Amino acid sequence: MRSTPYAPAPYAPTPYAPGRTGRAAPVGRAELLARLEHVLLGRGRALLTGAPGVGKTEVAQAAADQAAARGETVVWLAPQPADHDMPGAAAAALIASVPAFALDGLPGPQRDAVAVLCRESAALESGWDPIALRLAVASVLRTLAEQSPVLLVVDDAQRIDADSADLLRFALHLAPPTLRVVAVETPAPYAGGGADSGGAPLPLWVASEADVLLVPPLQADEMAELLVHHRLPSRLAGRIHRASGGNPRLALAVGRSLADSRTPVHHAEALPLSGRARDVARRMLAPASAPVRATLLLAALALRPTTALLRRAGRPTAEAELAAAERAGLISLTEDGTVAFTAGLLPSTLVHDTCWTERSRGHAALAAVADDPVEAVRHRALANDVPDEDLAAEVAEAADTARRRGNSALAAELALLAAETTPAGLGRRRLERLVDAAEEAARAARADLAVRAAADLLARDATPADRVRARLAVLDTAGQGLTDLDEIYVHAMEDSEGEPALRAAVQLRLAVKYVLADGDPVRSRTAAVESAALAMSVGDRHTAAQALTQQARMDRVLGSPDAERTLAEARALEMTDRPLGVRNTAQILTIRHALFDDRLTEARDQLYALLPLVERRGPVEDAIELFRTLAEVEARRGQCAAALAHAGRSLALTLEAGLSPGPAWYALALAETAGGSFARAAGYARRSVRASEEEGDHVFLSRSLYALGRVQLVTGDVAGALETLRRVRDNEAAQCAVDPSMLRWHEELAEALLAGDALEEAQALLADVGPVAERLGRTTVLLGCDRVYALCLAAGGRTDEAADLLVGTADRFAGHGLVLEQGRCLIALARVERRRRRRSAAQAAMQAAAAVFERAGAEPWLGLTAESPSPADAAAAPAAGSALSRLTEAELRLARLVGEGASNQEAAARLYLSVKTVEARLTRIYQKLDVRSRAQLATALNGPAAPSR
Repeated sequence: MRSTPYAPAPYAPTPYAPGRTGRAAPVGRAELLARLEHVLLGRGRALLTGAPGVGKTEVAQAAADQAAARGETVVWLAPQPADHDMPGAAAAALIASVPAFALDGLPGPQRDAVAVLCRESAALESGWDPIALRLAVASVLRTLAEQSPVLLVVDDAQRIDADSADLLRFALHLAPPTLRVVAVETPAPYAGGGADSGGAPLPLWVASEADVLLVPPLQADEMAELLVHHRLPSRLAGRIHRASGGNPRLALAVGRSLADSRTPVHHAEALPLSGRARDVARRMLAPASAPVRATLLLAALALRPTTALLRRAGRPTAEAELAAAERAGLISLTEDGTVAFTAGLLPSTLVHDTCWTERSRGHAALAAVADDPVEAVRHRALANDVPDEDLAAEVAEAADTARRRGNSALAAELALLAAETTPAGLGRRRLERLVDAAEEAARAARADLAVRAAADLLARDATPADRVRARLAVLDTAGQGLTDLDEIYVHAMEDSEGEPALRAAVQLRLAVKYVLADGDPVRSRTAAVESAALAMSVGDRHTAAQALTQQARMDRVLGSPDAERTLAEARALEMTDRPLGVRNTAQILTIRHALFDDRLTEARDQLYALLPLVERRGPVEDAIELFRTLAEVEARRGQCAAALAHAGRSLALTLEAGLSPGPAWYALALAETAGGSFARAAGYARRSVRASEEEGDHVFLSRSLYALGRVQLVTGDVAGALETLRRVRDNEAAQCAVDPSMLRWHEELAEALLAGDALEEAQALLADVGPVAERLGRTTVLLGCDRVYALCLAAGGRTDEAADLLVGTADRFAGHGLVLEQGRCLIALARVERRRRRRSAAQAAMQAAAAVFERAGAEPWLGLTAESPSPADAAAAPAAGSALSRLTEAELRLARLVGEGASNQEAAARLYLSVKTVEARLTRIYQKLDVRSRAQLATALNGPAAPSR
C-alpha cells in the first residue's frame, strides 16, 4: 500500500543561516555556554536538558552561532509533535536538508533506500532496506564532516520517531570526530504526556558517550537583566522571579501579562497575572490529577506548607500526591517535608481558579491544625466571609505579633486583613486600620498592599489627614521610581492645606522627589527647610529631624559649610525622638559623611553596631541601605570579600522587595571593581545605568556612570571612559553638585583626558577641583588629584617630580587606610619609572603594588600587576636614544595605526577623535620624529630602536 508522500515541513533542517552568527550569549548562560563548548570540542556529544521554557533551545542556538562563526556547517533538526508517530520522519528531514554532494557518492542500494525513506520511489510496498538505509545516513553525515566540521543540533529530541532514532544512533556511532552533536531534550516528567510531548525520549547514543548539561532557572539578578533586554521594568525582577521560578518563558509571559494590563507599575497589585501568564500556568498544572490538585491547593493556601501539615489538614495520601507533583516539576520537597512551588505563578493560579467556597474549606482545615496562633488567626479570617469585629481585633493583634517577630510582610498582610474584616458599621475604626495597613505595607516595601489599603480608604469618607497618610505610604513604597507619581503629590498637597504637620510630611517627600526624580538639589533643599520649619512649629521632632537630614544632605551636595552643623542639629533631635528605622535618618547620613570623608573605620563600626537591630526588626529598606553602605565602605577600605558579600545581600533583599535594583547594582559594581572582576563590575554598572534611567533616578545614574567609567579607564578603554565620565560631569553640573568627595569622578576624568592626549584639559580640571577640595577640607580628594597630577608631570617630561609625588601620595593613601588607592599609585609609579628607564625601580614598585592587592584580596587589580607592559608602557620606556621617547602615549597609538596603513579617517574612527584632531596630532608626530611621510613613519616605528609592543 502506497504511503502519502512526505513533504519536509518548514522546520526541516538546513545549513545554519549565516545571518544568525554573532548573537550574544543568552542572559545568564555565558558559563553554561562555555561548558557546552568545552564538551563539544572535547567529547563531541552533549545533551541539554531542563524544564520547558528554561532556555535550552536558546543555549543551543548560541552554540550554533559560535560554530558558524568558526566556519563550521551547522545542521538544525527540530521534530514536531506529530513526527513522533511518523516512521522515519526525522531522518527524512535530515536527508532532505543536506547538500546534493553528500548524496552523490551513495551506492545504488543506499540511494534506493534513501529514495524510499523520502517517498521519492514508487517501490514503497516492500519498504526500505534497513541495512542500506543505516549505511546511507552514516555515509551522508561522514561526507559532510569530511568537507568541514559539522555541528548537528537535534532540538526536542524526545519527539524523534523510533525509526529515525535507530538510524541516527547507528550513524552517530560511525561518525568521525569532526561531527559534533547537541541534543536538546525535555525530560518525560516535565512533558506530562500532553500534545506537546513525544512520550519517552529515545537516546541517540549510549549514556556514557555524552555529557548531560542541565539548564537551570535564572537567578533573580539575571532575571532583572532579562527584563531590561525586553524593555520591561527591572524593579519587577524580584516579583517576576518568584512568579516564574526563574523560568525565562514564564517570566516573559508574566512580564507581558503585566504590560497587557496597562497598569502603572507603581499602582499595580503584587502582579496582575492574567491572560497568557495564567494560561502558561494552567498548561503546567493540567497533567495533575484531581487528588494531586487538591493537595496542591492546600499547600498554596498555607504559609509554611509541609507534608505533615497537609496530611493533618485532611489529605492522608499527601506524600504520594506531592511526589507526583514533584515528578511533574510543579514543586520541590526538602528532606523535612517542606513544600516549595517551583514557580509562584502556580499557587497563585491554583487559588485564582478555585471558587471561594473551596478556598474557605481549605483555610478552615488549615486553621484547625496550625500550631502557630498567628497562622491560625490568618486562616480563620480568610475562611470567614462575614465582617466580625472580634475576629478583626484578633487579626490586628496577630499583625502586631508578626511585626515584633520581624516578619514585616506578614504583618502588612494581616494589617490589611484586619481592616477588611472590620464591620462597615465601625466606619472610623475601619479607616484607622486601613491607614495602619497602608503604613505597615510601606514599612514592608509592599507597594501592592499599600495601594489596596489606600484605594479602599480613598473610596470612603476619610478625613484629609487619613488621605494624606495613605498617599504618603504609597509614595514611600515607590523606592527610586518617583517620576510617575505627580498626581499623588498634588492631592497630598491639597489635603494638607492648613495642617502644618501634614504639610511638613508632604514637603519632606517632595524634597526627596526633587533630588532623585528632578535632579534639583536647590529645590530639594528649599522644600526640606520648609518641612523642618513646619514640623518644629507643631512640635513634630520626628519629621523635623528627617527634614533637617535632607537639608544637610543637600548642603553637602551644594558645598555649603553649614552641612555638618545642620546634620548635628538633626542628630540631636533624633536622640530624643528615637526613630524606628534608620533609612533617611541623620544617623545613617552621619555614617555616609564619614564614608565621603574616608573616615572608614568609624563608618564601618557604626554600621555593624546597627546591623543586628535592623536585621531583627527593621524595615526591609533599612537592611538594604545598611548592606549597600557597608559594601561601599568595605570596597573603599579594600576589604574585598566583605564588600562582595554585603553587596550581594543588598541585591537579594532589593529584588525580594520588588524595589529598583539600580542602587544595589551600583554597590555590586564597586565591590566587583575592588575584589571580583572588572568585566562583572562593568556589567553591573551598565545594569545600574539602565535601571536608573528607567526609574528617572538622577542620583544613582551619576553614580553608576562613575562606576562604569572608572572600570573602563583602568581596563584601557580610554574612549569609552571619556564618553562615560563626561556624562557624569554634565549630570553633576546640571544638578549643581559642588562637593567633590561624594562622587570622585574628577580624578578619573582627568586621567582619562590625559590618556586621550588632552593634557591641558586634564590640568584645567585638576586646577578647578583643587581649590574646592581645599576649601572644604577634602584631604583624600586632594590625594587623588595628586596622583593624576603626577601623571601629568610625567607626560610633560618631568618624570623625577612625578616619581617623588607618587611615592609620597602612595604613603599618604596608606596612612588613611586606602590600600587600593595606595596600590594604584604604585602601579602609576612603576610606569613612570619605566619612562625614566629605571627597570629595577619599576619592578620594585609593581611588586609592592602586587603585595598590597594580594593582602586585600583585590583580584582584578592584582591582575593588572601581572600583565606584561602595555604598548603605552613600552612607549614610556624605549631604547636609549630613540626618538620615540618624545611621543606621548596617545601619539604613539596614532603613529602605530597610521604606520600600519590606516587613513586619517580610519584612525579617527578607531580612536574616537575628529579628523582635524588626527591631522594636528600627526603633524606633531612628524615634527618630533623628523619624518615627512607615512613610509618614513613606518620605518621609524619598525626600526631597531622602536619599542616592542
